Amino acid sequence: MKNKKNNIIVNPQSLKPNPSHTPIPIIMRTFNSAWVVDQTLAALFSQNFKDFELYIVDSGSTDSTLDIVKKYPCQLHTIPTGSYYPGNVLNEAILKTDGDVILFLNSDTVLLSSDSLQHLIKAFDDPDVHAAYGRQIPRPEADLWVQHDYAKSFPSVEDAPDWITLSLPIAGLRRETWKKHPFYDKAWGSEDTEWGHWAKSQECKIKYVPEAIAMHSHNYTFKQLYGRRFIEGEADVFIYDKATSLLKMIIAYSKSAVKDSILYVKHGKIFGAFKNIARRFVYHWGYYKGQNWGQRRLLINDSNTAVGQMVVLGSYGKGN
Repeated sequence: MKNKKNNIIVNPQSLKPNPSHTPIPIIMRTFNSAWVVDQTLAALFSQNFKDFELYIVDSGSTDSTLDIVKKYPCQLHTIPTGSYYPGNVLNEAILKTDGDVILFLNSDTVLLSSDSLQHLIKAFDDPDVHAAYGRQIPRPEADLWVQHDYAKSFPSVEDAPDWITLSLPIAGLRRETWKKHPFYDKAWGSEDTEWGHWAKSQECKIKYVPEAIAMHSHNYTFKQLYGRRFIEGEADVFIYDKATSLLKMIIAYSKSAVKDSILYVKHGKIFGAFKNIARRFVYHWGYYKGQNWGQRRLLINDSNTAVGQMVVLGSYGKGN
């Protein structure tokens, strides 16, 4: 069934006659995810907790993503690639859903336990919890530096570090709290970081749920890594009012390059150590350039977020 006006495709399997209550909505964004989305959806629909309704927003996939997702019960919303701005897309998707708690699952995030979803939802049994997010572990083929970063960012038992405020690949939040502060649109990326930062500034409790475990990571090319860090640098200017300098960038790069080199040498990966020196430079240079652009936008009061979008899409070889 298709609603041409809103460009919505509803899988007939998802239509429930006379529902007695509102299922928990899960919002998933897709874009050329055919390489993994079948695994993601198979794991989702194998969960012990099944009282959910899946809302998928696809931003112009040109591979077989749409053919795959239509095999599963879902509501599919399609938008043009050029209109994809994460904060706005999420806000519009939330408005299409019902329920007191909204969950988010990335199309490349594969739940690894049959009760991952149940653990995430259980966090909201505590009325003081305004948002929650799960544990992400890297894919088997993840680069060593990615494995190391994930181990620090998403521990198996302890609380997550302070620099992670919220991580939407597997997360949830209360609708009433979102109404007070929808996802921001001042920069193209880091919408989850900004929302979590705001929530914590309002003393809203955000719970890390390591039992809600999922596999999610990227081995970015240099160009993709530059694009990702550019939008993070730009966003951090608006989120944290961060200022940068070339000297700060060089110091940060030098420290991380030394730490990474030691890590690679310890694991007997000498070639990887040399490659990672270059990778870390791109990592910090992209962030530095993004911060510079964000500071320029602030200075001239420029509300145009299209540059960040073009940098990211361009890094994947896809224009608007």
